[in-house]
Amino acid sequence: MTADQFIKALSEHKTEKELDKLEKFFKGEDGKTKALGVRFGTVFKLAKEFGNMPMKQIDKLLANKYYEVRMGAVSIMDFQARDKKLPASRRKELFELYIRRHDRLNNWDFVDRAAPSVVGTYLKDKPRDLLYRLAKSQDVWKRRTAIVSTYAFIRDGEVEDTFEIAEILVNDEHDLINKAVGSWIRTAGLKNKNLLRKFLDKHAATMPRVTLRYAIEKLDPATRKVYMGRATANV
Repeated sequence: MTADQFIKALSEHKTEKELDKLEKFFKGEDGKTKALGVRFGTVFKLAKEFGNMPMKQIDKLLANKYYEVRMGAVSIMDFQARDKKLPASRRKELFELYIRRHDRLNNWDFVDRAAPSVVGTYLKDKPRDLLYRLAKSQDVWKRRTAIVSTYAFIRDGEVEDTFEIAEILVNDEHDLINKAVGSWIRTAGLKNKNLLRKFLDKHAATMPRVTLRYAIEKLDPATRKVYMGRATANV
């Protein structure tokens, strides 16, 4: 299974209608990424069919300028990382490839597709210092990786890293970080409501309003009202 074969298969499904949609959807900031015009469902379907692609070929996909090609790459990585029988050596290779080629992951959905399984799952039984370094990066997508990766820990009931990384990112200037922080502490709060309440007690009055709204979404109406009442004119 080669990168060229995958790209050829993708190209057979491109349409002008889908191209117009994708060009409006893409939020990357490099000014170079192009779209082929292939539906997401088709990208994911083909990624599954090419799920055994060798690492060097995945790397080749990540180097491609087309959005759907890179989405195919991270989807293949995600499918491989979700395999519970995946050898530890392969899991490490996937993790290292993700980190090494992070410059090619310049949209929120690249991160959300693969960070939990490729980065988070790999770090479950390892030190997580890297995530804290990423959280302080100048690169918005690395910062998003830091918080999104913790979903793998949340599933196991480990929420401390989510809240600690959220502390770093709580007043981030980027909307896509604000939303991620709110969503992830909300999810972590389903495992540990006390830590969520503690975080909100500390930050509700000053955190971006969108972060607060996402964070309190699963709380009861009365509690949501209390926290929204504490919010100042934050945005």
